Amino acid sequence: MKEFEQKAQAWLEGDFDQQTKIAIIQLRNNDPAGFEDAFYKNLEFGTGGLRGIMGVGTNRMNRYTVGMATQGLANYILSHCKEEDPKVVISYDSRNNSKEFARITADVLSANGIHVYIFDNIRPTPEMSYAVRLKGAVAGVMITASHNPKEYNGYKVSWSDGGQVTSPVDKDIVAEVAKITDPSMVKFEAGLRCGEIEAMGAEVDECYLRDLLSLSLSPDLCEKHGDLKIVYTPLHGCGVRMIPEILKRKGFKNIIHVPEQDISDGNFPTVISPNPEEPAALKMALEKADETGADLVMGSDPDADRLGIAVRDNDGKMVLFNGNQTAAMLTYYILNRWNDLHKLGEGKYVVKTIVTTELITDICKSFNVPVYNVLTGFKYIAEVVKRNEAEGGEFICGGEESYGFNVGEFVRDKDAQVAAMMVAECAAWAAEQGMSLYQLMQRIYREYGYRKEGLVSVVRKGISGAREIQQMMVDLRANPPKELCGSPVTKVIDYLEPEKTGQPSSNVLQFFDEAGDVVSVRPSGTEPKIKFYFGAKGDDADAKIAALKKQFCQ
Repeated sequence: MKEFEQKAQAWLEGDFDQQTKIAIIQLRNNDPAGFEDAFYKNLEFGTGGLRGIMGVGTNRMNRYTVGMATQGLANYILSHCKEEDPKVVISYDSRNNSKEFARITADVLSANGIHVYIFDNIRPTPEMSYAVRLKGAVAGVMITASHNPKEYNGYKVSWSDGGQVTSPVDKDIVAEVAKITDPSMVKFEAGLRCGEIEAMGAEVDECYLRDLLSLSLSPDLCEKHGDLKIVYTPLHGCGVRMIPEILKRKGFKNIIHVPEQDISDGNFPTVISPNPEEPAALKMALEKADETGADLVMGSDPDADRLGIAVRDNDGKMVLFNGNQTAAMLTYYILNRWNDLHKLGEGKYVVKTIVTTELITDICKSFNVPVYNVLTGFKYIAEVVKRNEAEGGEFICGGEESYGFNVGEFVRDKDAQVAAMMVAECAAWAAEQGMSLYQLMQRIYREYGYRKEGLVSVVRKGISGAREIQQMMVDLRANPPKELCGSPVTKVIDYLEPEKTGQPSSNVLQFFDEAGDVVSVRPSGTEPKIKFYFGAKGDDADAKIAALKKQFCQ
């Protein structure tokens, strides 16, 4: 009997519910390949938590793997945290089984004597981050697989500052979870000493909205231009209530919905993938915009931390902005308004990830505002905020190319709610100057030079694919490019050298040329692919991107 068959047999003979056992037998009889995949390994709890396909088996998201992860987290909290009454905040999105997984998480934590605050219904990831600090919790758990397809779910852990766990806490939690090798080690039911489970709801929503609204920079203009027509879609996810609410409270009266996508449904029936980074996801919203003559389209992913937008060009056609453009535009708007309001000065700063457009760096330089570059992932932005907080620094805003943005220090993660508010506010500010958002972006390009970004993900599956990806990185380190589009490479950054970069060690390479172009290369940590990020500067940037893709990916 093969190892995966032995694991499956152990589940059939063990203390598992009858429904699970029936599903295992059906899978074994009807889908041999799926049966093997479900048991051939354990679903790995990494530094970002769990993420995987839902179903029975050791390599799937189910009540048992979620319970095991939670027991490991509980063990870490009880052994490392000094609080007499440690508290954990739990939230969940609209995905299938999210509510069940959240309840199991709450029950296991409570059974271990930990006080639990759990939202009474779906809430965005950033509101979970906010609630961690509001409630003085030691950690937060968000049940979500972000923008992944419907088959997936996930388990994301944040720490006491509301940011996703980082080193060394992340690795220590991973080690504790790894010690839980069987569901029999999990306290699924309350014992003699159990922690209280409290529901949270409208009172936290009000605090969250109040604090985000306090970040507004142009309230009068929002009221004046409140007739802007905005189409918004939550893509069947958590933003369905909070984003329209924050826009209405800012004075925007014409919020146009896509009714079919307002339905919170983990099957995401109207899209192939609920990811605002993919143009197809916003198709219905774009159609609604043309039908209603709307000025602006916004769409958030299922856990409402990412925001995609579309604006009208000079010919009246809706065009999608990418994450780099949205982040650069918002940074430009916010710094202009901070400057007008005399809020800039020593200790104020912006943060971006290393693969996000250098246009943000140029904008910050023009305002004499420091910009921190961090590794890919919003948790590293939150880490900078936490570090600088102790020294009296003030985080202005920060973003990443993958459609994540945040403003202010109330939330320690990307936040589609505050991003939506700022995009609408920026549109009002532009309208006051007789411009659309499209025209504002063109003005930014005129001031700082045109930039274009591109991303290519090269997929290489299996063990041989992993070796090939690794060899690509070896070859690039041994023979780095001497030129990018004919311009000499002037700087190479290898993030495996933390003593030189000041960043945690990461398998990432960056190449900068004399003309202001940059290429970043990194293998994905969760998928069988290697990503090439291209950034080009100049009037010929579009042609440069095409040439760079050919240079590195063919």
